[in-house]
Amino acid sequence: MFDIATRVYNHTWKIDPIVRSVLDTDFYKLLMAQTIFRRHSDVAVTFAIKNRTTEIKLAEVIDLGELREQLDHVRGLRLSRGESTWLRGNSFYGKRQMFGADFLTWLEGFRFPDYHLERDGGDIKLTFEGPWIETTFWEIPALAILSELRSRAVLKGMGKFELQVFYARAMTRIWDKVLRLKKLEGTRIADFGTRRRHGFLWQDWCVQAMVEGLGDGFSGTSNCLIAMRREVEAVGTNAHELPMVYAAIAGDDASMTQAPYKVLADWQQDYDGNLRIILADTFGSTEFLKHAPEWVDRWTGMRIDSGDPFEKGEEAIAWWAARGQEPKDKLIIFSDGLDVERMEALHQRFHGRVRLGFGWGTLLTNDFRGLAPGRGTDPMSLVCKVWSADGHPAVKLSDNPVKATGPSAEIARYKRVFHTERQKALPVTV
Repeated sequence: MFDIATRVYNHTWKIDPIVRSVLDTDFYKLLMAQTIFRRHSDVAVTFAIKNRTTEIKLAEVIDLGELREQLDHVRGLRLSRGESTWLRGNSFYGKRQMFGADFLTWLEGFRFPDYHLERDGGDIKLTFEGPWIETTFWEIPALAILSELRSRAVLKGMGKFELQVFYARAMTRIWDKVLRLKKLEGTRIADFGTRRRHGFLWQDWCVQAMVEGLGDGFSGTSNCLIAMRREVEAVGTNAHELPMVYAAIAGDDASMTQAPYKVLADWQQDYDGNLRIILADTFGSTEFLKHAPEWVDRWTGMRIDSGDPFEKGEEAIAWWAARGQEPKDKLIIFSDGLDVERMEALHQRFHGRVRLGFGWGTLLTNDFRGLAPGRGTDPMSLVCKVWSADGHPAVKLSDNPVKATGPSAEIARYKRVFHTERQKALPVTV
């Protein structure tokens, strides 16, 4: 195993680029990209970075010149022959040839499009404009770059011995968490931490720790590059991006209310089995479930990514039961700001009532809280969301109004159209 502290102490970005492959992204990006490629490749989309940790001003921490170097490095990446072979020949979710030959041929020729970067007061304005099929690939590397550049900045000046102790404490913390999670009977836990990771090397170490510590309780990593290198499962399904764009280009309010179900109808044509996981909260999960077509309740499970997870878990179970489905046969994947204490509590509530899964993100791959007092090593809450599609504003409401994105007037409109005016605000930490 490599010495992370020495690599951090000695690194320059040319030796350790933050994003080192087209596959250094989350698996759901590839799945969604194939759906976009088949149906909406001509839609023009703008993505934008949003910093939800407003007390941290990124432009005061990160050097914009270094940020440009890292972004430009990504623009020079292309899929390697070995990576293409892995995508073409590997089994994902038990299925070979998950990706069509036409999509993979396109991906082999793909290059990241240009970006727009400027300082906005103390913060950074970073946007990506172009065809949806191209701009979608910027989300994960952009967030990973910003997160790691901040990590590098706050650790700058630490001596080699100090870094050794710093990482030793962090490793002990993660290993203690893993040993606690190993006790959760019948639970499967995946690494969902690419977007806000401390760094690629650290995420890779965390995955190795989970492989050894959790055994069969480890379900895989969302990071395609790590999955390929470590020969573990690549996991992920779909994200809020799809219904956000489908709703933005819908045309009228009536069509907009059907957009989330159109997403699932398209997804159902492309994928089956454990990839049929409902993400209900883009515009409010209660109304989504109330009006969902009959075929949706036969899907494999549901991912809960906002709101009170205990309330939303109970809501999902009640919905399946009311639809004549057996909740014990269904899979719930919790993925919102999880750490070990929350996963233990959710396991206590729902074990034996549903099949349980957890997507463990930021507090797996970037939990250095309190390990270097005064340096600001707590993780940030950064997102990269669709801002517009074909010139129409894009909106995400979620089950927590604090996580809403989009222009305020459009947020108000979407709340009216989707009947989500009353929502309980909850703190967002990561």
